[in-house]
Amino acid sequence: MSVFLKRVQSGEVMISDGATGTYLQENGLEPGGCPEILNAENPDLIQRMALDYFEAGSDIVATNTFGGSHYMLAKYGYGDRSVELNRLAAEHARASAPEGRFVMGSIGPTGEFLVPSGTATEDEMYGAFAQQVEGLAAGGADAVCVETMSDPAEITLAIQAAKKEAGLPAVATMTFDKGPRGFFTMFGTTPARAAEQLAEAGADIVGSNCGLAIDPMIEIIGAMREATSLPILTHVNAGIPKIVKGEIVYLDTPDYMAEKMKAMVDVGANIIGGCCGTGPDHIRAFVQVLRVEA
Repeated sequence: MSVFLKRVQSGEVMISDGATGTYLQENGLEPGGCPEILNAENPDLIQRMALDYFEAGSDIVATNTFGGSHYMLAKYGYGDRSVELNRLAAEHARASAPEGRFVMGSIGPTGEFLVPSGTATEDEMYGAFAQQVEGLAAGGADAVCVETMSDPAEITLAIQAAKKEAGLPAVATMTFDKGPRGFFTMFGTTPARAAEQLAEAGADIVGSNCGLAIDPMIEIIGAMREATSLPILTHVNAGIPKIVKGEIVYLDTPDYMAEKMKAMVDVGANIIGGCCGTGPDHIRAFVQVLRVEA
């Protein structure tokens, strides 16, 4: 068992990082720009981001590779640089990591649909994830986090790539919306069923991220805990974004979210962190409230 998994399974509450995209946009990334190319063109910024989160108290920091598949990179003209950009991202985070802290490789949706709904075959999509995993492993990632997924088939391929191509622990999180009948992914999967499916696919840690504010996320994590004994991770948005004076604003403050994180832990979360709209200040507040040594 990896050092990372041993730590997760030790029973302590671990704290992950906050948003990558929010941080980069606040530090010069233009709207619609490619975050991953910054791994090559602005390494100082990427290392500083990781260091800021580690210094805020994060036990785990994710790599700047959410859109690092060749499918997503091709939209910016970088489709042939997936392995390189994923490797650089992991190297930058690793270079900033203090001893005893962890780097988690981020893998987001490809933006494609598998046949027959779309044009991507399973072999093609698996190959895209395998490229990311190759780069992340070469750069020193301790684990892979397949996140913000809705399609059970797509997330299964990414989990398999993490396990088969590099033997890395696989964290797998899905995104839910609430409708009249409760919480479901875009593909109709409930939180409880998602926890079961992710475990069946080989995930070592399951969970949910993005899309919702913290109160409904607490409900989701509670439902997942009832369905699995695996460790659970959640990365939560700083509320639902609003347009204020022409700008997107997330209104949930660090102190507000930190107090709510107590309930998140009570319902079963083992790793907590932030998603869209959160930053180092949120992590500092989580650390203080949960009494985790920074």
